[in-house]
Amino acid sequence: MNKYVKKGLSLALAVGLIASSFAGCAKINYVTDGAIQAIYEIKDGSWLETDEEEGTGEDDPVVIDTLKPGTYGGVEFNDLEDVAAYYKEAYDYTKSLTAKYIDGDGNTVEYYKLLGEETLDVGDVMIDGKANAVINNLVPGIVNTMFAPSVYGLVPCYNRDPNLDNNLEDDTRKADHDFRTSAVTADDILAANVTDNGDGTITMVIQPKKGEMSTRGDDSQGRFFEVLGDIGGVVAGIDMVSFEQGTAEENVLVTYKGGTVKVKIDTATKEVLEADYTMIANVAVNHATIAVIKDKSASLIITYTNHYPASDKYLMDSRQIKRA
Repeated sequence: MNKYVKKGLSLALAVGLIASSFAGCAKINYVTDGAIQAIYEIKDGSWLETDEEEGTGEDDPVVIDTLKPGTYGGVEFNDLEDVAAYYKEAYDYTKSLTAKYIDGDGNTVEYYKLLGEETLDVGDVMIDGKANAVINNLVPGIVNTMFAPSVYGLVPCYNRDPNLDNNLEDDTRKADHDFRTSAVTADDILAANVTDNGDGTITMVIQPKKGEMSTRGDDSQGRFFEVLGDIGGVVAGIDMVSFEQGTAEENVLVTYKGGTVKVKIDTATKEVLEADYTMIANVAVNHATIAVIKDKSASLIITYTNHYPASDKYLMDSRQIKRA
């Protein structure tokens, strides 16, 4: 996830508090008296009190069908070990495939064959556990302004150019993570299922285990998704936000759960033909202070989706590249 995405997410986290402070000072002339009153009536709260899924009582509930052991498309899947191993083979093979593209300057370049598009949706910003319509009407416009969609190979991905798809710091040091291959294991998977499509392909759906403050490549969520990494450090860089107690790193929490990976795979080659990666991040901040708003909590849910393959229009609109 590029730096513009991180800034956009961090701003989305802060925008509710910023808008609240403006409204409280009557600086937004279209804020109604009722909205201002609602802001003043917000009671003290904490992100620790946010609701879990109703009726489950589980901290990491399964949201997909579970695996029924059997043979699908000629491939035997008996347990999550089989799912993880096959997913890794398909991911690794797909990322070994490249294709020629024409960039905006007319140059021929070589990128991953399977490139994807990304979208970002931000749910209601909750201030001390309550939503405000005025605040939430502001969020989409601000996030859309900050969010710059890009083009990547199968996530997690550092660059659409395979030669750059790692976090190598310099030419003399081995990369901590090489994203041309997957590090996924059965321990990363909460649940999975497989469907035989009857046409030589199977569809695999995977739900990774919950993660907190995940970093790309480092845990169950980071090995499947473009997670946010050090969002606490990014929030700390927003000048107008301070904390009544503790630091940004202590008061900002990102919990990932409920996201899914759906991949359609050609069983003859193990090439991923289509995929949808849906990451769900629950972002919360505590003890935040902005202008006249003191020691408040805020939370929101981010849904970040990577869809493959990218359309020709998306490639042109986002990065001015086209298939050769």
